[in-house]
This record gives sequence, C-alpha cells and structure tokens, in this order.
Amino acid sequence: MRAYEEEFLSPFAVRSYETLGRAVPEEECRLRAPFQRDRDRIVHSKSFRRLKHKTQVFIAPRGDHFRTRLTHTLEAAGISRVVARALGLNEDLTEAIAVGHDLGHPPFGHTGEEALDRVLQARFGRRFRHNEHSLRIVEVLERDGRGLNLTAEVRDGILNHTGPNEPQTLEGKIVRIVDRVAYINHDIDDAIRAGTLAAGDLPQAEIALLGPTGSKRIDTLVHDLVETSAGKDDILQSPEVGQAMLALRSFMFERVYLGPAAEAEHRRADAVVQRVFAHYADHPEELPAGRPGDLAERVTDYVAGMTDRFALKRDHDYTP
Repeated sequence: MRAYEEEFLSPFAVRSYETLGRAVPEEECRLRAPFQRDRDRIVHSKSFRRLKHKTQVFIAPRGDHFRTRLTHTLEAAGISRVVARALGLNEDLTEAIAVGHDLGHPPFGHTGEEALDRVLQARFGRRFRHNEHSLRIVEVLERDGRGLNLTAEVRDGILNHTGPNEPQTLEGKIVRIVDRVAYINHDIDDAIRAGTLAAGDLPQAEIALLGPTGSKRIDTLVHDLVETSAGKDDILQSPEVGQAMLALRSFMFERVYLGPAAEAEHRRADAVVQRVFAHYADHPEELPAGRPGDLAERVTDYVAGMTDRFALKRDHDYTP
C-alpha cells in the first residue's frame, strides 16, 4: 500500500499509513488500511442504518423513488470518490468521511434540525448542529458508549463538512463541496417529482450554465471541480460555476427546504420534535439507561437519533 500510494497518489494526498492516528491506539489490520476500516465501522453502525428512515426533504413521501438521508449519503460518497480518484487523492479517506458526514442528522431533514436547535436552546441554552452531533456519534455514542475510534482525519472531515471551519485534508474538502453538489441536484429532482417545483421554476441563468437535468448539472460541477483543483493544494470551483451552485442552493432553501409549499409539513415536523423533546426532558426516567452525558445531552442524543417514523410514533404515544 505504501509503495502504491507513493507511485500513484498526488503529493497532496493523505497517505493511509501516515494518519495522525486514533484516540485509542490499535494494532493494524493485515488486510485493510486504516481509512478502509473507518469506512467499514461507519457502514456497519446502527446510526448509519437508521439513515434509511430519515427524511432528506419530504416527510413520508408517497412514492418509492424519493431520496432518504441514506441514499443522499451513498450518492455523495460515490461522487466524492470520482473526484478523489481524478485528483489522485486518497479514495478510502474520502469515502469514510462521506459515509459518516450525516450520521448526526435528526429526523425530518432541515426542518428537524432547526426545530431541535430551537428547543434545545430554549430549554438548556445550547445549540444543535448536525455536523457536531455526527462527531459525537462516532466518538462517544456508537458501540454502547465506546465510540468507533476513527482516525483523526476522518473525524475532522465529518465535523467540518459544513460550518465555519474548513477540513484539514483535501479529501475532507471534496466531501464538503460534493455534499452540496449531491443534495442540491437530487433534491431538485425530488421536488419536481413531488410537484413542489416545476422545471420552469428553476433559475434559468444557472440552469443554462450547469445543465437542464440533475445528471448534467452534477457532471458539469464535477468536471469543474476537478479541472479547477488539478495540481493545486486546495479543492476549488471556478467562480462562475461556484456562484451558480450557491444560487441554486439559496433557491432550494427559499422554495423547498424552508419554503411555503411545504409549510404544513414543516409545522408538523417542528411540533413533533418540540413535543417529543419536551416529554423526555420532563420525564428523563423514560430515556434509555446507561447513556453518557448530562440531561441536555441525553435528551438530544435520543431525539436526534430517532427516525421519522419513530419520532411520529413517540409523539402519538405521548400526545394527549
């Protein structure tokens, strides 16, 4: 592996056996490199499996072809590997970050995250950010409180795939940008399928530049990302394409994620999260035993870990 990476990887790539290490040192596997092991630990975790029942955009949609948080994760991981391979970066590290980046997302997508942040702040004076919770899952909550003991590079990429700080590795920077490339375009597809948007509603200047279909836009964005970043110690988009992607993202937040077309769903999701959170904060004896942290952390951990259907069931059980 060392010889292969020296010959074929970019000088800017993280080498698999030059990792900054794990919080608890471990004996190396004879078959899998450290980042491969991280990827496998994430994929085999309970938190990863629960993503199949967490909303990407639409809550309990009528149809089998809408994305979930799990399918988004798999699409982002696939695109990220394409970029990493084209740039000669470490594919295993890139994939491990990508499959773990959204483990901390609560039920009900963006609406659920906003609702959980609001109720946590009102009740305990703290904030909720899904990237920070993703890190808590892999460091503390998985394996019955032992965590997954991932490498420092994977933990850094998971934490900084969104938020104010950039990842320390180029592999992490790929996931940070590709996460948006993936969800903007597949969420447009789902919004059109759901009737929330029509193709003609999309901002025409950006569509003309990036492409008329999701696959065309992803292709344009990926080629631009690779061609702009090639030979550089950074992951970059060209100004024109980068601005077009951000404009599409703003459009989706305004019209779909937090827009009036889904207002009824947003109100429902917001109310469910607030009621369920308040119930467990008032009745901590009903929380699972043996979980780490103070009351605020234990309630947040439990509610954030719920799938959409589990949260709806708990709300039904506890609402008079």
